[in-house]
Amino acid sequence: MKSIALIHTVKNVANTFDEKVRDVLEEEVKIYNLLDDYLAIHPNEVGEFTKTNRTRLFHDLKNAELTGADLIVVTCSTLTPIVEQIRPFLSVPVIAIDDAMGRKAVTTGEKIMILATAESTIRPTLDKLSTEALKIGKKMRFETMVNGEAFKALKRNDMEKHDALLISQAETITDVDCIVLAQASMAHLEEEIEEITGIPVLSSPDLCLEEIRSFILGR
Repeated sequence: MKSIALIHTVKNVANTFDEKVRDVLEEEVKIYNLLDDYLAIHPNEVGEFTKTNRTRLFHDLKNAELTGADLIVVTCSTLTPIVEQIRPFLSVPVIAIDDAMGRKAVTTGEKIMILATAESTIRPTLDKLSTEALKIGKKMRFETMVNGEAFKALKRNDMEKHDALLISQAETITDVDCIVLAQASMAHLEEEIEEITGIPVLSSPDLCLEEIRSFILGR
C-alpha cells in the first residue's frame, strides 16, 4: 500500500485535506499528517520567513521523509519557495500545494489578482506565478489584496467571519483576468467569489489533488 505524508500549517486544512486525498484516489493509501501552525503564524507576525523557520521546515520535511512515504505534500503556499530549495535534499518526491495552480493561472490571461489573508503568502505566490510565467515566456501583471482581519478570524476558527470579510472584499475586484486565492483555507469560497465577480477564480487544493492522483496512480 502506498503512503503519503502531508505537512500543514492551518488546522482546518489539516482536518479535511487527508479525507479529500482519499476521495480522489481509486486505491487505499496510508496518510500521515504533520501540523506545524507556527510556520504560518510566525512569518505573518514578523513579516518574513526567517532562517529559523527555514530550518524548522527542513526538519518537518525530513521527518515526513522518515515515515517512508512515497510522496510528501505541503499544503501551505507560504512554504512553497523554501520547499523548492529543500527538494534536492530529499529522497522522496514533494508536491507543493500551489504547483499545479501556478502552472494553470498564467495561462488564464495577462492580469491576475492575488487575494490572501496572510501577508506572508503574497511574496511566495507572486514568485511562483512569475516563475511559471517566465517558463512559458509570458509577460504578466499582478495585483494583490490582503485581508488581515480575515486571517485573525481564521486563527480563531471563526470561519463565518472569515468568509464574510473575504466575500465583501471580493465584491470590489474588477478589471482582472483571473483571481487567485492564495491559501488553501480560502478554497471553499472559489465558486462563490467567481459568481459574485464574474471573473475566473483559481484555488490550489483541487488542482493539487489531481496532481497527487496522477502521481499515486501513475497517470
